[in-house]
Amino acid sequence: MQINSKVLKNYDAGLILITAVAVVSFILFSLSLTPNKGAAPQYSQLMYTIDKDESLSFDNITRLDTDKWLPTTSPVNLGMNKAVHWFSFVIPPTQSASDSFLFHIDYPLLDYLDVGVYSRVGSTPITQFSAGDAQMLSKRPIVHTKPLFPLPSSAESQRVIVRVQTSGTIRLPVRIWEEKAFLSFSTSRNLALGLFFGVLVAMGVSNAFLTVTSRSTSFMFYSGYVLSLALTLATLHGFGFTYLWADNTWFQSKAIIVFANATIMFATLFTRSLLPVKEHSVLLDKITLIASGVCALSIVLGLFLPYYFMIKAYLLLLSLIVIYTLALGVWLSLKRVAVARYFTIAWAFLLISGLSASLDNVNLINLPISSNNLLIIGGAVETLILALILSISYSHSRDDLIEAQQFALEQEKQANTAKENLLSVQQRYQDDLEYKVQERTLELEITLRELSEVNQELERLNAIDPLTGVHNRRHFDKRLRNEGRRSRREETPLSLAIIDVDYFKQINDKYGHDGGDACLIHVTKVFQKLIQRPTDDLCRIGGEEFAIILPNTDLNGAYHVAESMRASLEQSPMTYDGEQIQLTVSAGVSTTVIQSEEHAQTLFRYADELLYQAKAAGRNIVIHQNLQDKS
Repeated sequence: MQINSKVLKNYDAGLILITAVAVVSFILFSLSLTPNKGAAPQYSQLMYTIDKDESLSFDNITRLDTDKWLPTTSPVNLGMNKAVHWFSFVIPPTQSASDSFLFHIDYPLLDYLDVGVYSRVGSTPITQFSAGDAQMLSKRPIVHTKPLFPLPSSAESQRVIVRVQTSGTIRLPVRIWEEKAFLSFSTSRNLALGLFFGVLVAMGVSNAFLTVTSRSTSFMFYSGYVLSLALTLATLHGFGFTYLWADNTWFQSKAIIVFANATIMFATLFTRSLLPVKEHSVLLDKITLIASGVCALSIVLGLFLPYYFMIKAYLLLLSLIVIYTLALGVWLSLKRVAVARYFTIAWAFLLISGLSASLDNVNLINLPISSNNLLIIGGAVETLILALILSISYSHSRDDLIEAQQFALEQEKQANTAKENLLSVQQRYQDDLEYKVQERTLELEITLRELSEVNQELERLNAIDPLTGVHNRRHFDKRLRNEGRRSRREETPLSLAIIDVDYFKQINDKYGHDGGDACLIHVTKVFQKLIQRPTDDLCRIGGEEFAIILPNTDLNGAYHVAESMRASLEQSPMTYDGEQIQLTVSAGVSTTVIQSEEHAQTLFRYADELLYQAKAAGRNIVIHQNLQDKS
């Protein structure tokens, strides 16, 4: 499909203007995808180490010698390396009355990604998360297109350690966000990306329809190129794994190879159909066809060969094909093929962005913006220019046909009308897309709000014992740890009472499990009446075993609470199936001022020892003693 220079001169000014506007628009678009670095709390002491023999774990990584850690800066880019990498940094206190904090890694293509959060003095993680794309999406702590983790609230600084192992590039653009700020940024980014992908899909679909109506392979190859580019960029930004093939980890490991090779395959076929290569060189036409065949073969091989090998092969193939295509365009431009110069301009954008992104991925250069965003700029500008060239090419073919039929003037009018209709259709597509994006954004906000409410309710239910209605062992462990920290921080006494129902097995044997459950409910009601302070916490920590956390309470006060419960239960027999059941309890009570993270567990074990002393002493008694008086 060849275009004479006379026709193209009418489009020179418009093409230059569209190119300039497209470049500026997509640079601004890319900047809108990059968060403001001053908008959220930052981190410090970013370091990394390489674990070649995989001997490190979250239990021993904090004991690694400091000289084994190497300093680095974010965004981290260490190139392609299949070895395990550990990253460490310190975050400021995350305790806020108005908001919670999130840890965000703005790069989704990491196979195995594990995160551990440590307290200032802890050697084992407070909490751990996983979010690699070789792991199930549903296993992530927060389902998001990029790895996103909730940070535990802390009044002190914490250390975050990240374990990364991937067959691709070791990239780690880390970010600590306030939740509200992240929701605002995520909404604006998703809106921008939604518009971008919507335009690509609209262009791909519209050109697919034009393939049917015009029977032109150029539209078919261009449609395949645009849709493959959209899928490639969707994979790079994590949208494919999140929405299109969620939890399909096998396909996620192959998607970038499949779609990226499909993109350059269709681009090569489109080049061959658009430019008159065969008219000027049969050899170059065969080379172009062979290049597209190699891309097709890479798609098939990418389903079986390791990603680490195929991504390097793809980057080499991409560089060779883009340079070859650019050289082909320059050569045809020198042959006075007018459309070739515009084609060369379009491919120059992809060459610059593609090669820069490839060099950035193998850590040969460091870009000031994300390589993914750079690919969006180059690919989008090239797509727009190629669309314009394709439109011009198709229009001129129709003009030639009408000139041959001696209806040039009438056909030109029809062509202009067709262009106006096409622009009108595209505008309607764009308006409809903007409306749908706004609608989906609103739905997303509502869904996130509902999800937050459900998570809060689930957290509450997870802390409640379903039989007695009091807090369970999980809540007890968490509350004991928190009250231990409060006691250590404020230097106030923390008391703990461990209470066990006497002869409960005999009750179960005689009255069955229903009778035993009724006794536990009765004991709970008696105990709850004697809990006076809102800070005191009654928990069921075992079958017939209860615990009472008494913050800021001395030993005598704690003994008084436990003794009141024992005496009240002894005086409150329970009636079951017309028969009275006399219930008694034994208790161990201990008090201390917590001195360390493990001290609270020591208090718990000692109170439990006192409980067993009470049982050995005949049951139905309370034995109390300060932890520091332990012999």
